[in-house]
Amino acid sequence: MKFIVGGAFQGKLDYAAKEYKVNKCDIIKGEELTENMNVEGKCLTEYHLFIKKMLLENKDPLSITEQIIEKNPNIIIMNEIGSGIIPMEKQDRIWREQVGRVGCYLAENAQTMERVICGIAVKLKG
Repeated sequence: MKFIVGGAFQGKLDYAAKEYKVNKCDIIKGEELTENMNVEGKCLTEYHLFIKKMLLENKDPLSITEQIIEKNPNIIIMNEIGSGIIPMEKQDRIWREQVGRVGCYLAENAQTMERVICGIAVKLKG
């Protein structure tokens, strides 16, 4: 699995499409992703939004992520949301923390990890 992170609107999906030849039909957005969906060979983008969805359903995003990567997605793309001002709302703070925890897990289990800034990737692993 390849893991791509970076800030919002930094060109992560465009980079993945160009670098790894991702077709539009192989992309699943985080808001559309379900825990039981077939993700083998797919590019999961906006994964931070899937984490938010799982929290709203009172599910553990880390254990669900473990199950998802067993299904062999090709690429997981996630926004970094841990920088900046700490959110006022408790639920937003919990979401931010869970995105960080899941990101650590994905980084540890990825074959490659890249951070994309302004459309340019920096290889962090692999």
